[in-house]
Amino acid sequence: MPLKTVGTIAIPNGQDSDFDHAAFDPKTRRVFIAHTAHGCIEVIDHDAQKHIATLPGFPAVAGAVADDGEILTTNRGAATITWMDAATYEIKGVFPSGQRPNGAVIIKNRQIGIAACIGDANQGPTLQLIDLKQMTQRSIELPGRPRWCVTDANGERVFLCIREPSMILSARLPDLDDIVHWPLPSGGAHGLDIDHVRNRLYAACDDGDLVEIDSTSGKVTNVWPIAGPPDVTFFNPATGRVHVAIGNPGVIETIDPRSGDRITTVTGAGAHTTALVGPDRLYVISPSHGGVLVLSDG
Repeated sequence: MPLKTVGTIAIPNGQDSDFDHAAFDPKTRRVFIAHTAHGCIEVIDHDAQKHIATLPGFPAVAGAVADDGEILTTNRGAATITWMDAATYEIKGVFPSGQRPNGAVIIKNRQIGIAACIGDANQGPTLQLIDLKQMTQRSIELPGRPRWCVTDANGERVFLCIREPSMILSARLPDLDDIVHWPLPSGGAHGLDIDHVRNRLYAACDDGDLVEIDSTSGKVTNVWPIAGPPDVTFFNPATGRVHVAIGNPGVIETIDPRSGDRITTVTGAGAHTTALVGPDRLYVISPSHGGVLVLSDG
């Protein structure tokens, strides 16, 4: 059976708009959504199930990530990265980045921010690290266009999807050294998440596959077909299932890696981004619904 729809949450100017990566902050119980078309962050109160704020000043924002009350955004239109307090919305820092920053991670206990920058005709792709305590930055060049990234449980390594050649790049933090490249059997590595307990990465690829990789060795341990070119991918540790958002035709593919069981849930055209609110909610940002389609992952 498909995931159960339990509600919708309207977002101002959300009808047929363009959104990107979103994140749930457990400390404030808020969901922060990149509203790319309007250059703002939309804030949802999860417990009240309502939209509570529109925060301007994030040009062509590509993504928002959260960790223990702190938010990091990648502002593709300004080539900047914003560090923000999730409770007060206070801007704690704005940092220059490479061109077209995209995937991101924030690790509060290590005071680290990470952004993968796509680059442009004049500047190649880079992976950038910000020391949020010292307010310093460093970067490395990348072998191809970066997509999404995650870290291991201790924040000691970052894992990054590279579109072409399709791979996962891993680097040690905070120095961005000890770099390894793990080729994938499917083209266009895109959405990415990690199961910290089983040490498994889940990379959704544009060629129509979800690839499971051992995060300690880089070995491919499984491949499952999916319905089309994916975007945002989340692993739910509470259910053990992986959710892949596919904007065309507008579905969520849900796969249980332990059994291979899968279900497909119809969402809406252009609904390519989600936020996981553990233990049992998946927020699908859906332009055709004018906001958030709330699904139960029970």
